[in-house]
Amino acid sequence: MTTPSTSPALPSSPSDRRIAAALQEPPVPSTEIGFLDVGDDLVLRRLVVRGAAPRGTVLFLHGFPETLHAWTGIAASLGVDYAVHAFDWPGYGLSSRPPVERFAYAPRDYAKVLRAYIAAAGIDRSRLVIYATDIGALPALLAALDDPGIARRIIVGDFAPFDRPAHMAPNLRSLKVAETADAIRAHMNGTSDEILANVFRRGLAPEAQFELAPDFAADMARGWTQGGVTAADALHHYYAHFTRDQDAFEAQLDRLATPVEVVWGGKDVLIDADMGAELARRVGAGFTLLPGVGHFPHLQAPAQTLRHVRAAFDARP
Repeated sequence: MTTPSTSPALPSSPSDRRIAAALQEPPVPSTEIGFLDVGDDLVLRRLVVRGAAPRGTVLFLHGFPETLHAWTGIAASLGVDYAVHAFDWPGYGLSSRPPVERFAYAPRDYAKVLRAYIAAAGIDRSRLVIYATDIGALPALLAALDDPGIARRIIVGDFAPFDRPAHMAPNLRSLKVAETADAIRAHMNGTSDEILANVFRRGLAPEAQFELAPDFAADMARGWTQGGVTAADALHHYYAHFTRDQDAFEAQLDRLATPVEVVWGGKDVLIDADMGAELARRVGAGFTLLPGVGHFPHLQAPAQTLRHVRAAFDARP
């Protein structure tokens, strides 16, 4: 006696086979670039990439002189499994640039913007991982001091958590000093083309050089000046309050309860890896040094960024 086969029939035509193959592939995540009002006359341009059934949310925070387009490639890769958010900080890209009399552009102010964005976007903080670099990192940690439940985990790197000028490049040290800060700002505004062309390459061997996506490069150039405030102006105002906010963070370091991981480019010539090592040691965080990688690991070695984000969701909260 012959038992009838229970195997599904193969598609009978090329059209049927294409449909069957499409049904087996994960759906392409949706991508949206728009604007979100977060209150206090601040409107942020944001990127949201979301799959059909996200396992959690990733929020990327960019540095100087970047915009949200720094994250588009990484967001597309992660968007199959996670909801991915990024926004332009005030002073960058196409987000609001209020006058300094109303918004100080300080790390403390950016921390408030971060918390306002999470609330306005309706993000489930218990399933949120924040990845913050450069000027975005200290605001993320300051926000965590005020609200330990702000995220499941925060990944930070290539920034200055403490007032350690000896571990910073000369131009950054000069921005921390009132007597020299105005001259540095004027120089940066006068050499914006050079900054945008070369800041991502500094300190890297020729074989480690990388090209920026054309749309990202164009977006930074277009967004350098908006509403009378340049990206260099925003950085100048940030540094005018930087030491104050670094000192406030260090004074409250024992209150930091949100799980933190530190990732650093081993060839960062702007901020020495000793900064990251000290932070990790003092808060009991994991520390990863990326050999041959400069100040922008997410651009130079995006696979490493993807690996750290995915591991953050697998780690115990």
